[in-house]
Parts: sequence; C-alpha cells; structure tokens
Amino acid sequence: MTTAPAHAPLPRSLTRPPVELELIIPAFNERERLPGTVAAALRFLARRPWSSAVVVVDNNSVDGTPDCLDRFAASALGRAVGLHVIGCGDRGKGAAVRRGIETSAATYLGFADADNATPVETLDRVMELLRRGHGAVIASRHAPGAHLAVEQGALRRGGGALFRGLAHLTLPEIADTQCGFKFFPGPLAREIVRDCHIDGFAFDVELLAHVVKAGRDVVEVPVDWTDQAGSTFSARRDGLRSMADLLRISLAR
Repeated sequence: MTTAPAHAPLPRSLTRPPVELELIIPAFNERERLPGTVAAALRFLARRPWSSAVVVVDNNSVDGTPDCLDRFAASALGRAVGLHVIGCGDRGKGAAVRRGIETSAATYLGFADADNATPVETLDRVMELLRRGHGAVIASRHAPGAHLAVEQGALRRGGGALFRGLAHLTLPEIADTQCGFKFFPGPLAREIVRDCHIDGFAFDVELLAHVVKAGRDVVEVPVDWTDQAGSTFSARRDGLRSMADLLRISLAR
C-alpha cells in the first residue's frame, strides 16, 4: 500500500471558491474521452439550481490532456458553471481524487470517471439524497434496478468479481464499491481523506471504509452504466496491486 506523506494545511491560494457542488474528474492521458465528459457535465450543471464547478485533476498526463480543455474555460458554459484544471504530481487515481477533495471548499463534492460511463444526470438523485443527510451516495452497477447498457469484457468481469469478493471483507453491505461515481458532504470528505493513503484503484474502498468508520451511512443508487473503451486500468499492472491493497485495508480494520 502506497502511503502518502502527511500534508500541511493548503495555502488559501490553492483552494477554490466555495460552491454547493463540485464534480471532480481525475484524468490521466484522457485527451480523447475527457472533452465529451466535461461538455456533458457543464451542460447538465448549467441547468441546475445549485452553484457548481467541474474540477479536472490532471495526473501527470503526457498526451496534452489539460490543453483539450482550453476551449471550455473560455466558453459561456465554462464561465457559468466554473471549470478548474489542477495538477497532481503523485501518480494514481486515488492520489488525484485526494488532491481534488483536499483543495475543495464545496458543500457537497464527489468524483466521476473521465469516460462518462455513469450518466451525469444521476446527480439529480445524488443531490436529493445528500441533502437528506446521508454520508455517501454512490452509483452502483449491482444494486437492484441497475442496468448495464454495455458490459465489460469477460476478463474484466472476472477480475471485477474477484475484487468485489475481497472488498466485501471490509464493506460487506455494499454491492459495488468500484463504480466511479461517488459523492459526499464536503466537510466529511475533507475530514476522512486525511486518513486515506492508497493511490491506486482500491482507494474507493478505503474512502468508503472511513465513511462507515465515522458512523455515517453509504447509499447505493442503481444506474444505467455503459462500458467505455480506453480505460487506463491494466490488469497486469494494477490488478495485483489493487488486490494487495484490499487485503491491507481489511487487516487494518
């Protein structure tokens, strides 16, 4: 398990203006998929009554990912909603999400994948539940009522089943810890992220485990989910590391 160093409080210059909702999108070499996701998010949020912002956390991309967002920053939608692009020097999706949470002053916040596999419209239900006081509201591909419009390949499905089995050692009541669409009350997220250290793909489990440890509940929202090509997850590079991280999380309880 990769342990992140302890951080001093962030300078005020590194934080963003407070809004009601921040959508954090971690991105590593996402020049092709990210523009469509950001466009959909900005269009959706511009029609909602909440003050909001989209925050892209570039995770050391080498394909010009930040450059593909220039046209949005100057657009009417980008100005209306708020689009921020920040960097994260530590590698890994978990590190990028932590960076987004640590620098946020939003009332509610969460993260979504750059591939837009979970419809951004799910946020209507998410915000309703967060305002009722739930500790975490997460999209689920395995909760009753969920629908897989396009499934993953057989190898990814098999690996996912093994991952879920190990995740259940820590979070037995949660059907799907890995759908990349999770939202929290801002103060709770900023508090618990201080004790989160996993940089890789098992960081979701660590984050949710801290929500439960804090005595808060996790609500799963069934979604229509579509597998998208171009994932940066590598079964060979990331799979074993993720499994090892899950076992460490379970042993640390």
